[in-house]
Amino acid sequence: MATTYEGGTPLAEVVRSGFVEGMHRGSVVVLDAAGAPVAGAGDVTSPVFPRSSSKPMQAVGMLRAGLALTDPADVALVSASHAGEDFHLARVSALLRAAGLDQDALHCPPDLPFGEAAREAVLRAGGGPSRLAMNCSGKHTGMLLTCLAAGWPLDGYWRPGHPLQQALTAAIEEFTGEPAAAVGVDGCGAPVLAVSLTGLARAYLRLVTAELGTVPRTVADAMRTHPELVGGTWSDDTRLMRGVPGVLAKIGAEGVIAAALPGVGAVALKIDDGATRARMPVLVSALRRLGVDAPVLTEYAELPLFGGGLPVGAVRAVW
Repeated sequence: MATTYEGGTPLAEVVRSGFVEGMHRGSVVVLDAAGAPVAGAGDVTSPVFPRSSSKPMQAVGMLRAGLALTDPADVALVSASHAGEDFHLARVSALLRAAGLDQDALHCPPDLPFGEAAREAVLRAGGGPSRLAMNCSGKHTGMLLTCLAAGWPLDGYWRPGHPLQQALTAAIEEFTGEPAAAVGVDGCGAPVLAVSLTGLARAYLRLVTAELGTVPRTVADAMRTHPELVGGTWSDDTRLMRGVPGVLAKIGAEGVIAAALPGVGAVALKIDDGATRARMPVLVSALRRLGVDAPVLTEYAELPLFGGGLPVGAVRAVW
């Protein structure tokens, strides 16, 4: 799932300090407000799997296929990789219950909430993994409700040949402006399509610049209005959308993130080894090349590394 990378520019390195030394590599593309590339490093034209960064486009596909959600918070939830906090689980449960379904209808695998403390709390209470707590349960709930609205069978809704997945593929290809190079299986069991980082950044720019009242703008506005439902209290994309007014951001597994700001531009990046610690410093560096700045970006610009409970180094972008 990593970008093809041969001798490209290093993106983020661990600063030498004491016994800690290392480096991450990857690729990043920066587009201006018109969608033209203005900066980049690595391979930004070969396909990668954006993982959950594809969810906003999938949400567009669901709404276009007939998914009817009156509350923008629910639109944000079907676009989410939620942390499994109580307010996430309550909203997913309510959507399923209103449709006469329960979590057994979800194809996503059982999981525990995100975060060590939350996981320990569930286990201490005698609970265990559930499909509801899996971070993609909102998306899968949206998929089920779309099938009900469109008259499509629920059985096999996650398979690439199902009418639902064909509709979602069409949305992703439309917004990225390129055909999917490959179809894989995401961690939740649903299809994931391979596109370029340039295509991914282009898609996010199209979402935030869509006309008010259109389906893509509805998705972008819902996510930006309810960032806590897109990720969680401490999620990187949630904190970014809270801290930078107007930005749309969504993380993906294996070191992916995409972000766009209307009138400014868009960024998409992939860390080759999937290291999440390198993702945000590179994103900050890319956004600053577009003239974006905010206190939250300063927080993410350089992340400390600890050894034995003591600071021994930092992760920062160099490209």
